[in-house]
Amino acid sequence: MSINFRSDNETPVADAIWRALERANQGTAWAYAEDRWSERLDDAFSRLFETDTRVLPVATGTVANSIALASVSPPWGTVFCHRSAHIFCDESGAPEFFGNGLRLVPVDGADGKLQPDALEQAIRASEGHGVHSYVPAALSVTQSTESGTVYTAGEIGALCKVAANRSLATHMDGARFANAVAALDCHPADLTWRAGVEMLSFGASKNGCMAAEALLFFGHSELLETAERMRKRSGHLLSKMRYVSAQLLAYIEDGLWLQMAAHANAQAHSFAEAMMRHEEACLAFTPGANEVFVRWSAEGLAGLHDKGVQFHLWPGHDDLARFVFGHSTSAEETQALIDAFDG
Repeated sequence: MSINFRSDNETPVADAIWRALERANQGTAWAYAEDRWSERLDDAFSRLFETDTRVLPVATGTVANSIALASVSPPWGTVFCHRSAHIFCDESGAPEFFGNGLRLVPVDGADGKLQPDALEQAIRASEGHGVHSYVPAALSVTQSTESGTVYTAGEIGALCKVAANRSLATHMDGARFANAVAALDCHPADLTWRAGVEMLSFGASKNGCMAAEALLFFGHSELLETAERMRKRSGHLLSKMRYVSAQLLAYIEDGLWLQMAAHANAQAHSFAEAMMRHEEACLAFTPGANEVFVRWSAEGLAGLHDKGVQFHLWPGHDDLARFVFGHSTSAEETQALIDAFDG
């Protein structure tokens, strides 16, 4: 037996997305995002989010995050994020590189979530020394979080209120945004611009697409030229952008993105319920989307590897593991995982 729960980055491309790629592959099309697929993105996402939305298709979430933050922060600016945020832990300094030295300031918070009071305190602690200090510039929130939890619309709104009171721009890293929307069964606008989020890194690659992400600006078209030039200068304006844009259009069409996310969430929920009944293993966090963190003995987790279960042992821990469920994870694979814990 070999079953993979390492990451939703490792899942295959969904059939509907593959068919969209095949359709886009017929004949020629204008290059550099001037094709008919790319030109439809603004209207399609504006309808989805029910507000004026400008869309920059890109190939990776890292570049979406980095361009977003560099667009709103000077080199002497600070971006506040959770200590476990992907931009802080897993992007090798890309936001700082794109921002010519902007500083990421990590803020602690239980369950992978920022709290308004802690954010306010962090902002205050970074001020007070005039030109000697960095300038608070932006807030970045991860949805769903790196702990597999989910912010409610009210929680996001409270954080964005702190940011607005301090004149900080607001960004959301939505690598697993679909899973959060599906989990909360709400409108995508409720978790973004209605709550005060100005920019969204809209993830798709983890949920059935192939190298397809987008940076969305809600009502901030003045930032678009800066972001477009950063995309070009960094080598991320793909000549054949139609293949990214065609995926994004198919992804949001008829709710496909939420259907696939809901399936992944359901598999994660089944596994989490089994872990709650386990005699030894336990949940490290209450899962809200498609990631489940489990604490168990180092021997128990090592035994799973011996049984052919692939998962991610959390860095610095031999008793904490992450299991990620994707759009292609079958109920049979989930049950096999549960059986491996019980056997």
